[in-house]
Amino acid sequence: MRVFAALISAGLLISSCGSGDVLYNWKGYDDAVYSYTKNSTEQSVENLIKIYRKLIQNSGGTRRVPPPGVCADYGYLLIKKGEIEKGRELLVKETQLYPESKPFIDRILKRFEQ
Repeated sequence: MRVFAALISAGLLISSCGSGDVLYNWKGYDDAVYSYTKNSTEQSVENLIKIYRKLIQNSGGTRRVPPPGVCADYGYLLIKKGEIEKGRELLVKETQLYPESKPFIDRILKRFEQ
């Protein structure tokens, strides 16, 4: 009886670890950010922008929204590239999706208003 109970417990433990549900889709993000950080070439910037667009348009995961920080990072990158209005829209979107980011994002927006 103890062996049976141990097998059932082990089976439940193993099956609970294999859940495929994730909150957010980060597909391609880590490689693109690494490449951008390491090389910071025009090509790495364009690759990163492509990943940001994909993550925002095709939000996966169980929450069906872009991962935290993606809209903010993308918006900040666009502002640095001179696309100020689109960048601001993305920063505001970050605060709508993740209200806890508002104090930080407000400071960024204030810097660009001056």
